[in-house]
Amino acid sequence: MDLARTEVKPRAAGRRRRTGSAARLGLMALPVAFFGLFFAYPVAAITARGLYSGGGWHFGRLLDVLGQSDIRHVLWFTTWQALASTALTLLLALPAAYVFARFSFPGKQVLRAVVTVPFVLPTVVVGTAFLALVGRGGLLDDLWGVRLDTTVWAILLAHVFFNYAVVVRTVGGLWAQLDPRQEEAARVLGASPLRAWRQVTLPALAPAVAAAALMVFLFTFTSFGVVQILGGPTFSTLEVEIYRQTSEIFDLSTAAVLTIVQFAAVGAILAVHAWTVRRRESALRLVDAAGTARRPRGVGQWALLAGVLGTVALLLVLPPAVLVQRSLDAPDFAYYRALTSEDGNVFLVPPIEAVGNSLEYALAATAIAVTIGALAAAALTRRDAGRLVRGFDALLMLPLGVSAVTVGFGFLIALDEPPLDLRATWILVPLAQALVGVPFVVRTMLPVLRAVDERLREAAAVLGASPWRVWREVDLPMVRRALLVAAGFAFAVSLGEFGATVFIARPDNPTLPVAVARLLGRAGELNYGQAMALSTILMLVCAIALLLLERIRPQSRTGSTGGTPVDRTGEF
Repeated sequence: MDLARTEVKPRAAGRRRRTGSAARLGLMALPVAFFGLFFAYPVAAITARGLYSGGGWHFGRLLDVLGQSDIRHVLWFTTWQALASTALTLLLALPAAYVFARFSFPGKQVLRAVVTVPFVLPTVVVGTAFLALVGRGGLLDDLWGVRLDTTVWAILLAHVFFNYAVVVRTVGGLWAQLDPRQEEAARVLGASPLRAWRQVTLPALAPAVAAAALMVFLFTFTSFGVVQILGGPTFSTLEVEIYRQTSEIFDLSTAAVLTIVQFAAVGAILAVHAWTVRRRESALRLVDAAGTARRPRGVGQWALLAGVLGTVALLLVLPPAVLVQRSLDAPDFAYYRALTSEDGNVFLVPPIEAVGNSLEYALAATAIAVTIGALAAAALTRRDAGRLVRGFDALLMLPLGVSAVTVGFGFLIALDEPPLDLRATWILVPLAQALVGVPFVVRTMLPVLRAVDERLREAAAVLGASPWRVWREVDLPMVRRALLVAAGFAFAVSLGEFGATVFIARPDNPTLPVAVARLLGRAGELNYGQAMALSTILMLVCAIALLLLERIRPQSRTGSTGGTPVDRTGEF
């Protein structure tokens, strides 16, 4: 009897493994089809259009394009400004990460929300806010006659504004879970505070700092909206140059080469980022974050807290405040009232209709992103997955780094013939927005799904439950709040998507970011004021969505509340 039991157990375990593998492949099927059809196919189509002609491939075009001095300058500036933006962001945000991790003070949760709001703001809003602060007729221009909108400093500061939360959440989330007694033990043994931090805390934080730095570098390396608005004709990143070559010069060959270069760079960044995440997960022992924070003590700690509050006020609060003030410059809300009037030179409909269009598109994109992202996260739940699943994980992240401009233009080229003639349909915009939203859904849900005890799923399967029923009765009750957070982030990201939407949004159905960009592209005080008003509306909608998310954050594995996709896991 005992021998029979020992034979049955391996057989049952083998059946469960085979069932689990089949279920995982089934969950991956729809996300793979979605990304293959609406990401890989359009990107391949636009690349082929540029490099394939006359019945053959012309890969020598790669060297020809990269040999041009103006293209080399774009490559250099793209890399240089990304490195400078990353260094400046780390310099300004690491003190805030420490404050959030180790200090307890009134208003901390409100401050956390304030710090996170810029991360979900559309890049068009960020660029417009800094234009109101440092541009022509901006606050600095009015007070001291200083303009920075034609300098690299405006771009760098806007990138810090946008990515400040990445460092605070990623590094601060881990810092809060490091056991402070290790550093205290080093102090007892005679180490100075600096030496204890350098030899005990810094090595433990290094993977999180590296992960945050890589993500900031990725976001700034592929920057489009900020550079497009603040850089003018002087500064151009790869993303802006791809847009210029595609929409203004119509040189698809050069645009294809630049897309390949950006694709290779993003792939390398994501590979290094995945390595740092795995290193972090395997090397640390964490404690409950709730017990590591305390009130500041001493003049130095209170001064640090004051410095962080001052930085947040000047860097994160002042630009949006100036944006709102500029939108109210005209008497009787003239800029807002002008949004209700038609102007055939810019729009075929009143600009205010862009609000409704954006909300409708964002809701549809959220539904798509949550469906695809939830299936993908479920497929990635097990950590012992093979290379195929790890490759699938990398595929999900690629839309964050590949040129959105290329994706948008690829949609026009690839999806214009039966049976996929979607160019004249409204669904094209939500599909493009959902591509960007899916990674946020996956990175929000994956840590919570991995925290579910695998034995619960196995017990349900042994009792005869199908994989769908296991998901519905075991996983879903535990991840319901995470699903709401994921939907909220997908909604906010979809609302502000600009790079792809600028190509595929129809003139009679503009989205808010596209409407802002068109208004900024026209001379005149009224157009400028309307752009500020629309940007304020877009900012308020995104901020409200985030504040609602802060109230429904799911519980993390250690019992404290999680936050954004750049929170404790460091996976995004």
